Amino acid sequence: MTIEERLARIEHISAGSEEQRRSDRETDRALWRDTQRQINELAIRVATVNDNLSARISQLAEEAAQRDRETDRRFRETDARFRETDARIEKMISSMGNYIREHPPEAGEVNT
Repeated sequence: MTIEERLARIEHISAGSEEQRRSDRETDRALWRDTQRQINELAIRVATVNDNLSARISQLAEEAAQRDRETDRRFRETDARFRETDARIEKMISSMGNYIREHPPEAGEVNT
């Protein structure tokens, strides 16, 4: 192989190598653009999910607070009813005691 043939072959290989680098560079740029697009789409989706999640958490927190208020209200109402019932029982027992004091059993009556 002559020097001219070797130089021609080297130039041919170099030209092919340069073309391959250009092709690889374009492929890399396309991949980079596609990756950037996917990252941007993912960021938008994550932000949307985050907004939805934040809204749902706020909604659940409000529902829990409402349940707490309702539970407190019912507890106070139940407590008031128990107090009223206790007062009525106390009054009834006191009345029964007064009645027994005012109307003692007579001799020969059987108490059951």
